Amino acid sequence: MIVGVGIDVVDIARFEGTLERTPALRERLFTPEERSLGIASLAARFAAKEALAKALGAPVGLHWTDARVVTNDDGRPFLEIGGTVQARANDLGVDSLHLSLSHDAGVASAVVIAEG
Repeated sequence: MIVGVGIDVVDIARFEGTLERTPALRERLFTPEERSLGIASLAARFAAKEALAKALGAPVGLHWTDARVVTNDDGRPFLEIGGTVQARANDLGVDSLHLSLSHDAGVASAVVIAEG
């Protein structure tokens, strides 16, 4: 059963400007492994985290670094969650998350489906 769906779109250039103006934001939003990625990948990961929050009902108190976008051996992205995000997923009965990412033409997007 689908518990929630989230989608988000990020303007890559605008996101890059935000990170340049507020360098501490990179540490607040991304895990150490994610921080070394290029701007398009970071924008897509931010979109994924926003989409995940929406799929979970966008509750206050989720920590951005409690969700991490990783890729498996064939390059397919998936979400690893812990802490506040895992607690919210557990409260909703979510046992599976599906993720799709894209970045093209200056835009990054993500869709998350939470299943339980």
